[in-house]
Amino acid sequence: MSTFLFVYGTLKRGCCNHAHLAGQRFVGEARTLPGHRLHDMGGYPGLVTAAGEPGNVEGEVWSVDPKALTHLDAFEGVAEGLYRREPIALQPPFADQAIEAYWPVGPIENFPVVGTVWREVSRGTDPEDQRDMGDD
Repeated sequence: MSTFLFVYGTLKRGCCNHAHLAGQRFVGEARTLPGHRLHDMGGYPGLVTAAGEPGNVEGEVWSVDPKALTHLDAFEGVAEGLYRREPIALQPPFADQAIEAYWPVGPIENFPVVGTVWREVSRGTDPEDQRDMGDD
């Protein structure tokens, strides 16, 4: 049985770790409900809930088979306690579907806020270029 997974960072199409989703089915682009934001954890994002945050984090929904999900759990460090895979509420057309996402374990509020969209930057570029300035 496949799991629907919301990816919001380096696993997205065109990003550096997208190859980990090879052979899986892209379902569609998606946004979280308000109350979420991304932090730059050093080259990859961390998703957090943030009460009162008006933004909706942008990402993608993928249908992932059990073997790939086991691989992704290892890649995300679930067993090591780096991330946990738990449900996330998304806007329509995914509002009534069971979808999971990887959430960082532990406080990440001291990491820089990215905003609602993760964009990869080349090494050696100014980290300020990564931050979403609300120009959706």
